[in-house]
Amino acid sequence: MRAQPKASHFINGEYVEDTAGNVIECVYPATGEVIARLRSATPAIVEQAIASAKAAQKDWAKMSPTARGRILYRASQIIRERNRELSELETLDTGKPIQETIVADSTSGADAMEFFGGVAPAALNGEQIPLGADWAYTKRIPLGIVLGIGAWNYPQQIACWKAAPALVAGNAFIFKPSEVTPLGALKIAEILTEAGLPKGLFNVVQGDRDAGPLLVNHPDIAKVSLTGSVPTGRKVAGAAAGQLKHVTMELGGKSPMIVFDDADVESAISGAMLGNFYSAGQVCSNGTRVFVQKGIKDQFLSRLKTRTEAIRMGEPLDEATQMGPLVNRSQREKVLGYIEKGKAEGATLLTGGGIPNDVSSEGCFVQPTVFADVTDDMTIAREEIFGPVMCVLDFDHEDEVIARANATEFGLAGGVFTSDMARAHRVVDALEAGTVWINTYNLCPVEIPFGGVKQSGFGRENSLAALNHYTELKTVYVAMGKCEAPY
Repeated sequence: MRAQPKASHFINGEYVEDTAGNVIECVYPATGEVIARLRSATPAIVEQAIASAKAAQKDWAKMSPTARGRILYRASQIIRERNRELSELETLDTGKPIQETIVADSTSGADAMEFFGGVAPAALNGEQIPLGADWAYTKRIPLGIVLGIGAWNYPQQIACWKAAPALVAGNAFIFKPSEVTPLGALKIAEILTEAGLPKGLFNVVQGDRDAGPLLVNHPDIAKVSLTGSVPTGRKVAGAAAGQLKHVTMELGGKSPMIVFDDADVESAISGAMLGNFYSAGQVCSNGTRVFVQKGIKDQFLSRLKTRTEAIRMGEPLDEATQMGPLVNRSQREKVLGYIEKGKAEGATLLTGGGIPNDVSSEGCFVQPTVFADVTDDMTIAREEIFGPVMCVLDFDHEDEVIARANATEFGLAGGVFTSDMARAHRVVDALEAGTVWINTYNLCPVEIPFGGVKQSGFGRENSLAALNHYTELKTVYVAMGKCEAPY
């Protein structure tokens, strides 16, 4: 086994094991090789994590935001120094090619640590409110213990995106990675401890479907921040609502990308490919419904086919590989099933659609796939596939495409490609989505908020907005004279 950690969980600053937990096998998606075995959390592990977080949080909250931020900044530096090591682990954990993970995964986590460590001293201030002779002031206070639940597509990034604002705001943080990709968060825990984070403030608890509810329903958890599917989000949000816990839900999407006939075609194709094939299509914000105006449809499809068929698939640890496998066999079978539905419902298979011949037969590879002539009622145009499957739909007019783009329960993201900036702003204003791009796609620097509307969730990751989701506002009224009563 190539990536076996010291133990399954990281609690109170050290690795912890409980052999009574169910076995979790970590499989390298490119070869089917078991690279590590871990144990799911038992109730005893959950209680141990909660107790250590609870004991550490009050003293942490008393520290200044500057002091807390200094630790996060040191962590960001260590992450950058170890980027290669962390990226290789992320590739083994997820199957994503090293040319992606080395620029988009742990580095994004380092950005979050650096950003929130730097802005906290200025962003966690309250305000003074004059009330004549009296006055009031507000202050932001931490929630207590925050639970983060991660998805399997960006495990290290998600751990940092959630932990950085939670920690710098004065909370303790418990992270449950996906059982599919459990390895990277343990390294982040090591690094935070090395950077000086007091023990108990960042705990990693592994878990399957039985472990999640133990954490979500625990009365000492003040907030749950989930990245995952819409069905999972509904369950977790419902459970949290029963105890009036704070929640952030970053869920799935079926996002539209609209290409007008005055767009730079090569740029629009680049956006469409990034929005469908990066990370083998396993990105929640992907623009999987590509609406192309009829005037450039043929040109767009011709160049898209050529460029898609040139994508190099193969061993993810080879830096020349451009696209790796899906995360596991189950996901591969799900994606192949959607491809068959697309064919059966009458979409035109432009390219791909199967398992490539020139890669490991034990891997979870699926060819980058493009369907043309897709209609709004087809299954592949309505449901989140979470794989390298692009649906190209055509349209005539602006008002028409806006209505069709919004005709979905999802509202995570969207994009517009056009040379007419007035139209670009007009269209993105009309799209029912939390994050939209003009003439690019899927760029998510830590400085900007990221999150969805409608069934794609609520709350925001990153930017100053995230700090509001990890604190409560306390108001203090100060009377400068005597208190009087009419009786």
